[in-house]
Amino acid sequence: MEDAPKPVVGAARYLAVPTLMDSLLHDVRNPLNALAIHLEVLSEKLKAETGQVPPSQEKNLKAMRDQIQRVDGILKLFSDFVVFRGGSAGAADLSETTTRALGVLGHEGRKRRVQVQSAVEAGVQVQMEDTTELGFFLVQALLRAFRRAENGGSVRVTVRGEATSAVLEVEDSAGPGNEPLPEAVEALRLRCSQLGVDLFLRAGTCRLSFNRA
Repeated sequence: MEDAPKPVVGAARYLAVPTLMDSLLHDVRNPLNALAIHLEVLSEKLKAETGQVPPSQEKNLKAMRDQIQRVDGILKLFSDFVVFRGGSAGAADLSETTTRALGVLGHEGRKRRVQVQSAVEAGVQVQMEDTTELGFFLVQALLRAFRRAENGGSVRVTVRGEATSAVLEVEDSAGPGNEPLPEAVEALRLRCSQLGVDLFLRAGTCRLSFNRA
């Protein structure tokens, strides 16, 4: 039997992501909540007669609280960017979403030994037919740059507002060369044309211009 084309197989695999991600969030958040509750119980017991947790132990408790919140936050961010749930038309904050995307993909950049610089103008808003799609554009542009610049290269991410446009520009140091993810690039081109996003893609530059809100 002939193998199914890679794009078809990839699409089939992705269809399982929302269900699996929701299950993961549920299964991981339950023990995280339990840990948080037991941590507070322990804190109350440590107060003993003085009404205060000893300073040496309070430091440890704070560290545990911070790590529980960090894991919960990472899971939520990952879910927001990876799972497409569909949304409504309106304004979205390109600046905030870019900063969050860089956080979500931070490990990917470090793993590929990419030096990342960012210049994100605050409060740049975009108008979109589906505001949840903004994460898709960011992930595709950043992953392309990370793949191109891996093993010691650099990536610069810029967000700026212009007259009627909100611009996201992702530049990498790789220069001309083959596209590492041609299917992803084609998907990016298609979605840009469908949602009215202007795309400039050449060598080490990926620039997306959105309608400014």
